[in-house]
Amino acid sequence: MNTAATNQTGLPAPHDTLMYAEAAQTAEVVATQFARNASVIATLAEDLRRNPPPFVATCARGSSDHAATYAKYLFETQLGIVTASASPSVGSVYEAKQKLEGALYLVISQSGKSPDLLRNAEAAREAGARVVALVNVEDSPLAQLAHTVVPLHAGPERSVAATKSYLSSLSAILQLAANWKNQAPLLDALDVLPDSLRAAWQADWSPLTEGLVDAHNLFVLGRGLGLAAAQEAALKFKETCGLHAEAYSSAEVKHGPMALVGPGFPVLCFAQPDETEAGMLALAKEFRARGAEVWVSSAHGELPLVKASHPACAPLLTIQSFYRAINALALRRGHNPDVPPHLNKVTETV
Repeated sequence: MNTAATNQTGLPAPHDTLMYAEAAQTAEVVATQFARNASVIATLAEDLRRNPPPFVATCARGSSDHAATYAKYLFETQLGIVTASASPSVGSVYEAKQKLEGALYLVISQSGKSPDLLRNAEAAREAGARVVALVNVEDSPLAQLAHTVVPLHAGPERSVAATKSYLSSLSAILQLAANWKNQAPLLDALDVLPDSLRAAWQADWSPLTEGLVDAHNLFVLGRGLGLAAAQEAALKFKETCGLHAEAYSSAEVKHGPMALVGPGFPVLCFAQPDETEAGMLALAKEFRARGAEVWVSSAHGELPLVKASHPACAPLLTIQSFYRAINALALRRGHNPDVPPHLNKVTETV
């Protein structure tokens, strides 16, 4: 970070934060990841086709758990494989044994050091699951426990707020799903994703930045493949901007939370370009009719969504555009996005 480039508040300029610099690297990270992981992913995918697991279990915390949400919807919609999130506490705190014989156990972590994830990975292995680690630190304890390691290749990430490591988790999941399915157009989508991410980084989401400078809370809505993007965005609002945000499925928000939406209430909608899009756009229209302040990320919304070569790529493009906008928003609200209060880069839970 260029510490000389600061404003009168002592905060860096938007282009000089670590968060900005690291998020801007995502396209190159993904291109490198796809190339370097081609062999390990092809081998893993071939074995999964030959010996399909009865189900997939994911285990992760924080942003990595949002990546697991993406894995759920991607594996279930593209592969028809039931995918569920395993609570780390069940294994690490309750020490309850799980019936995982033959399952694919996908552990996602940037550091690969958190004790609860390590205990669950070890327990899953003992229970007969195939443990696959998506991890940025290739020589981490988690990598040593796994049957197969899929490196994220995100490189060092010094900003506390994860950006490129989160998106490289999504791209690793996408590469695995595409090779496991082994069909176009999902495989073809991998080739153009880095260029699409470059375009997404240049998208103008300034209406969101301007509109939330004085906000106190908001809803972030997604659905299906786009729910993971909503979850990640809500977390980033909290940790980088001091802004209370809650993520909901556009279906679940109707079961109670929408009672809060009225005049002036901020709502951010991620319209996924698939079968869920029409419902999200209809909900945004309904909230606007109530007087809510609504921003929509879509091909025709206030927040432009770069056209995805496949709907499965859209959540990555959405978040890439979002990261640039929230970096600017944090600074406008007087926060340094690189050093959120009370947080550390590596969180080790038990």
